[in-house]
Amino acid sequence: MNRIKEIFRSNSSYKMLLISILVSGLSYGLYKGMLDNYLAEIVKMTEMDRGVTEFFRELPGILLVFILAVFYMMSAETMYKAGAVIMLVGMSMFSLLPATKVLTILSLCIFSIGEHIQLGMKSTLTMSYAKPDKGGAALGVQSAASQVGTLAGYLVIVLVFSLITANQPYRFFFVIAAILAAVSLIYTLRIKGNSQPDATKRRFYFHKKYTKYYMLEMFYGARKQVFMTFGPYVLILFYGADAATISLLFAISAVACFIASPIVGRIIDKVGYKVVMVMDTIILVAVCACYGFAHHLFSMNVAFIICCVNYVLDSVISLASMASNVYVKDLADNQEEVKATISTGVSINHAITIFIALFGGWIWEALGIETLFVISAALGLCNSAYAATIKTRKKIA
Repeated sequence: MNRIKEIFRSNSSYKMLLISILVSGLSYGLYKGMLDNYLAEIVKMTEMDRGVTEFFRELPGILLVFILAVFYMMSAETMYKAGAVIMLVGMSMFSLLPATKVLTILSLCIFSIGEHIQLGMKSTLTMSYAKPDKGGAALGVQSAASQVGTLAGYLVIVLVFSLITANQPYRFFFVIAAILAAVSLIYTLRIKGNSQPDATKRRFYFHKKYTKYYMLEMFYGARKQVFMTFGPYVLILFYGADAATISLLFAISAVACFIASPIVGRIIDKVGYKVVMVMDTIILVAVCACYGFAHHLFSMNVAFIICCVNYVLDSVISLASMASNVYVKDLADNQEEVKATISTGVSINHAITIFIALFGGWIWEALGIETLFVISAALGLCNSAYAATIKTRKKIA
């Protein structure tokens, strides 16, 4: 606790912010840990339905830049509070409305709007409340608070849904998640200040020298979306995984990424971002092959275990996307340009993912999971082939 005090300004609302992030993370962990099974088992969504659902979930990510532009006069605190209110409305809809496809998609979309609004504001507020030269450490504390809360939510779902195998309490835990979202909102409303949102998140920034970065974000966004949307759904619909298993898988992936993240960062520094962007696809092709064809090569039980391992492995190799941020930093003339370019890359990433979600559902339904993951591997190969054309700057000895 004393170490946290050394990072943040004592006259700021950092305590309220961190508590709101921690409780919101717990709410999100409960929600995310059972969402895919809820969609499959209760709402009865098919492969194609899942793609449509993801389209609307990702849509706010594209609209965010326009939302922030419209409300540019509001402080970061006000926007963060607005996001918390919208998230509470979306979560409450999950707990109160009938489990129809239309109402579920509407609930998910509203929750996603609030989630995306808060996403950018969290970093802005954290940096504003940090002491001089403590911005990186402050962001680390913020990330840890979110991860701890989310991981706790996953583990609660694992425990309860392992014990209750019949008539699993989806609705009850959506109510609990909504109550936690309300508690998070209470702490959020106690945040005081008038921080200005990051101006670079309100606009697109395009420059010719970043063309390859924009293309790499398109390829990465496309291939990432296949696993993010359909990875868990394959385990549920094809292998019959229950909510406890999926939530445990999310928890293991979170811990694995937490451990691997600094390791991947050191590898990028040591061998260079270009090598990492090219080489991660070799692992990806193996992951996609196992995910799409394991059931042809092994018994269903063995294939299921292999797919679970590969889901975690994909989460870890996705950390290689950090290399593209280092690439941007290498090209940029100043820090503001880095922020603006990465913000634009995120928007491009979101733009491609919503269409991949739609087409991915159709491909799975019409052509099978084999074709879906062959395409994912092909997108990864395209990403590596394009990354191989990058010209790195020679370091001056």
